[in-house]
Amino acid sequence: MKKLPAFKYLKYLIWLGPMLMIAGVSAGVVSGGWTAVPIALILVGLALIGVGLIAMGRVDMGEQPGAWNQRSLETGANALVTTLAVLAILGLINFLGAKYVWRVDLTENQQFTLSPQTQNVVRNLQEPVKVWVFDKQQNPQDRALLENYRRAGNKFSFEYVDPQAELGLAKQFEAKNFGDVVLELQPNNKRKQFVQTVSDRDRLSEAKLTNGLEQILSDRRANVYFLQGHGERPLEAGQPGAMSQAVKLLGEKNLVAKPLTLAASKEFPQDAAAVVIAGPQKPLLDGEVQALKNYLQRGGHLLLMVDPTNTDPKLDTLLKDWGITLDKRVAIDGSGGGKLINLGPADAIVTRYGDHPITKELQGNLSFFSLARPVQSTSVKDVKETPLLFTSDNSWAESNLQTQPLEFNPPADLQGPLVLGIALEKQTAPKSRLVVIGNSTFATDGLFDQVVNGDVFLNSVRWLEQPEQSTLSIRPKDTKNRRINLTAQQANLSSLLALILLPLLGFGIAAYVWWRRR
Repeated sequence: MKKLPAFKYLKYLIWLGPMLMIAGVSAGVVSGGWTAVPIALILVGLALIGVGLIAMGRVDMGEQPGAWNQRSLETGANALVTTLAVLAILGLINFLGAKYVWRVDLTENQQFTLSPQTQNVVRNLQEPVKVWVFDKQQNPQDRALLENYRRAGNKFSFEYVDPQAELGLAKQFEAKNFGDVVLELQPNNKRKQFVQTVSDRDRLSEAKLTNGLEQILSDRRANVYFLQGHGERPLEAGQPGAMSQAVKLLGEKNLVAKPLTLAASKEFPQDAAAVVIAGPQKPLLDGEVQALKNYLQRGGHLLLMVDPTNTDPKLDTLLKDWGITLDKRVAIDGSGGGKLINLGPADAIVTRYGDHPITKELQGNLSFFSLARPVQSTSVKDVKETPLLFTSDNSWAESNLQTQPLEFNPPADLQGPLVLGIALEKQTAPKSRLVVIGNSTFATDGLFDQVVNGDVFLNSVRWLEQPEQSTLSIRPKDTKNRRINLTAQQANLSSLLALILLPLLGFGIAAYVWWRRR
């Protein structure tokens, strides 16, 4: 019996069938739903496999009438088993990939990895939180960030909405512009929080989104008072040595920064969650020091940042109760490092931190303190002390900055490593807390957002005003623009190199190899 020409070629459909089935399974897994397209691909693939098997049988029947021969059965069985094995492997890979996500972020500032603070916030969500993005377009970068949040916690979700198509929803969330991002605390729309407006130039910020999460999760607003009247750091922007960046960040954390002039106050503010003394240039009055001591004895919390100046702030009596002594010498970094980033020897570099909630998540990160003084401590009963900031082994405390070049001269100078900051906590009720740092410059505008300088300040304040807080983290970093802007001449040269010179070089090498082997 002659072979049937029509079936001679139909038997090859058995190989096209598995391809369509794989495409259908992949489309269903990627899209997250088994719509008509994935199901149709799978069914067509199965049909083609069936047609191929029948065609193979009909062709072989032309050679051996009455039944499929053994070769036909073996070929069909092998094709079927191979298809099922490939589908099973793909299904297993997609299942494991969805359940166990593993990624490596090689960018400079971990651009595609959520900060530890963000991960803690999202992981510990007690109620569902949803992000509404009122925009027609779904920017891939913004969506990738939101996907990272969703992977970090199962109570986080997001949705893109066209404000023109959903006018009622846009009005409900007070979305007035394309790109408005609004947080909703669910269920039943308990609370709303505007985050930012995204655009082509202003992409969704992890820092702003995490700050919005913290604000919407807590309706508590604590007051942090900054002592004034002794040459302390100003709070308003535009003044030399101001701390406006620190004040702004505190506001984003539901902490209200307020000035405090004790000499003009009738009584100590009862709503003070913490008090900050930042770089006093003149001595405090005896009555002011006593008011601060009474505040601590009542369970208050104080952050003291004192620079090495010629003026004594007269805080020795307060610090003596905690076993703290402020060294009058200046910390010098003798390692010679920091030159590449324009740091001098009086800029003490810190990469070692104490095991404490303030600095636990800062290990390995860089901070620096210009003209800092060491902080020394002695044990005091019922006071737990934890050093926070350590200089390198090549540092020392310099007693005379006028001597040039700066050299370590014992016994006047003190060999490092030095302690530049320390956290203390009373173990008996009422439990009060004190953080002492021998520098205030690191928290001023311009230096606050460098490396983790701002994290040291922010974590110190948050540890003071939230005694129940156990772990603090590095705040989210905004994305840095690392684009390379080429001139027209550079762009033309790059195009010439990629499109002409490199291909010609490849052809030339190939021709040379051919000529040598001919």
